[in-house]
Amino acid sequence: MEKELINQHVGKGIFWALLASCMWGISGTVLQVISQGESIPASWFLSARTLGAGLVLIIISFIKYQFHIFDVFKSLRDVLWLLAYAIFGLMANLLTFYMSVQEGNASAATILQYLSPLFIVLGSLIFQKEWPLRSDVIAFALAMLGVFLAITHGNIHSLAISNTALIWGVLSGVTAAFYVVLPKPVTKNHPPMVVLGWALIIGSILFNIHQPVWVNTPDISTKLVLSMATVILIGTVFPFWALLHSLNFAPSAVVSILDAVQPVVTFILSLIFLNLKFNIVELIGAILVVIAIIIIQKFRSEP
Repeated sequence: MEKELINQHVGKGIFWALLASCMWGISGTVLQVISQGESIPASWFLSARTLGAGLVLIIISFIKYQFHIFDVFKSLRDVLWLLAYAIFGLMANLLTFYMSVQEGNASAATILQYLSPLFIVLGSLIFQKEWPLRSDVIAFALAMLGVFLAITHGNIHSLAISNTALIWGVLSGVTAAFYVVLPKPVTKNHPPMVVLGWALIIGSILFNIHQPVWVNTPDISTKLVLSMATVILIGTVFPFWALLHSLNFAPSAVVSILDAVQPVVTFILSLIFLNLKFNIVELIGAILVVIAIIIIQKFRSEP
C-alpha cells in the first residue's frame, strides 16, 4: 500500500514535468511562426518577451514571497551572479535560440540547444579538470552522430540547415549550458522563480535600451498577439511553474530525464503545422540525440 502511494506521488511529478516539457515544445514551434511567418525582428521580440514574462513572474513571486523577493539584492555576490546569469545565460540563450529558429527551423534549433548537458561536461573537463564518465563519452559520441545525421540527412556534402543556423544553434547549446550553471550560486539562497523573474527584468531593461518595445512596433495582428502570449505564458511562466511543482512529487533525476520530451513535441508539431520536410535519417539523428541526453542525465544524477 505504501509503495502504491509512493508511485502515485511520483506519478504526479511525472505528469507535471511532462506538461512542462510539452509546453516548451509548443513554444518552440510558435517561435518559428513569429520569427519566420510574422517576420518579427529579434530585437523587438526579445524586448517584448522578457518584459512580459519578467513582469508576470515578479508579480507571482511577490504574491507568494512578499517583500522577500528583494533579498537577492542584499548580497553583492548574489547580485553579480544574478547579472552574469541574466546577461550570459538568459539573454544570450534567448537571442541565440531565436536566431537559430529564424535562420533554420524550430526542430533543428531545439536539437542543437539540447546539447547543453554535453557542453556542461566539456566545461567541467576544461575548467575544472573533471574527467568525463564513461557514460559521458558514449553520450557524446551518440549525440555527435545524431546531430550529424539530423543536419546533413546523412550526406556529408550538404546541410539540411544553413551554416548560419548551425552556428546560432551551437551557440544556443553553449548559452543553454550557461543558463543552467550560472544561476546555481543564487538559487541556493533564493527561490528559483524569484531569480528567474529578476533575470528576465534585467534582461528586459537591457534589451529595451537597445530596442524599446514602443519603437518600430510591428503590425499588431491577432496572430501576433496570440503567438506572443503563447511564448510568454506557455513558453516561460506556466512550464517553469509546472517544473517547480513537479519537484514536490518526483526526484530531480526523473524530472530532468523527462525534458527529452521537448524536442520530440517540437519535431511532431513542426511536421503537422509547419510542413517540416524530413527523412528517416534525420529522424534517427533526432532520436540518437534524445537517447544521448537521457544517458548523460541518468548517470550524472545517480549517486
